[in-house]
Amino acid sequence: MDRFLLMTCFVRAVETGSFSAVARELDIGQPNVSRYVAALEAHLGTRLLHRSTRKRTLTPEGERFYSEARRVLDALAEAESNARGEDLPSGLLRVACPTSLGRTQILPRIKPLLEQYPQMQIDLQISDRYIDLVEEGVDLALRIGPLADSALRATRIGTSIRVLVASPGYLERHPAPLEPEDLVNHNCIVYSLSQSGPNWRFRDGDVAVSGNFKVNTPDGIYAAVTDGLGIAHAPLWLVEDALRTGKVRLLLHEFMGPPAPISFVYSVNRLLPRRARVFMDYISAQFRRLPSLNEHGLDNLLRTLK
Repeated sequence: MDRFLLMTCFVRAVETGSFSAVARELDIGQPNVSRYVAALEAHLGTRLLHRSTRKRTLTPEGERFYSEARRVLDALAEAESNARGEDLPSGLLRVACPTSLGRTQILPRIKPLLEQYPQMQIDLQISDRYIDLVEEGVDLALRIGPLADSALRATRIGTSIRVLVASPGYLERHPAPLEPEDLVNHNCIVYSLSQSGPNWRFRDGDVAVSGNFKVNTPDGIYAAVTDGLGIAHAPLWLVEDALRTGKVRLLLHEFMGPPAPISFVYSVNRLLPRRARVFMDYISAQFRRLPSLNEHGLDNLLRTLK
């Protein structure tokens, strides 16, 4: 009995949620996957999966075994790589990140990384929907905000600071707001993919805003606010250059809410492959060079604007 094959079938069945997907991945046929998982259960003398016509779920014993089996498989892959002398990272890395960070901060940095490590492959999934790392086979995810999922580890790499901005042209036509509640009288540019919807968070609470333009991309927000369409509530990194050049002006900065951490998250049950560690270290180093992605970025910017 090839226990390594049985273990691999079980682990990948848990991660993909599909015996068919495992069969295609390992090129062994779906009936064999089912048979191998059953053989593993027989060998262990316990049920690992609850089976129904719609889905398969882990039993408590299955959850514990999956955690340990995943570590064993990752450790073996790492040992094989070391034995071959593969010092350079290689293989496929799946990374998920929110739209605002992905389009403005991650995409521009992919080419230099792949040029440095040509054996790496990166599958970058840019989306604002919640991604289950285990179910979707994602190695790393970038997330903004505190971590609530105890099944994930987090490595903080930066800080997200949101600011309120408008163009000089817009402010010539409309008096600048003096407090957050004044925004109800302004045309506000709404990011349609925001999880909080048209509610902008400030130090003392949220304010519901409205306007005649919504957009689902950060570059759309940037274009609209610099064109003078209205007021935007945007990450500092998105509008820092526009603030420095005078294309937009900062509003109500003394009322802004606390900054949010930017972190890489990954499963506690996975041994991170070398390619994942290299990617994390590379992006972390890039972020450290950007004042707008660090905790005191706004304070530093305010000193230069005076």
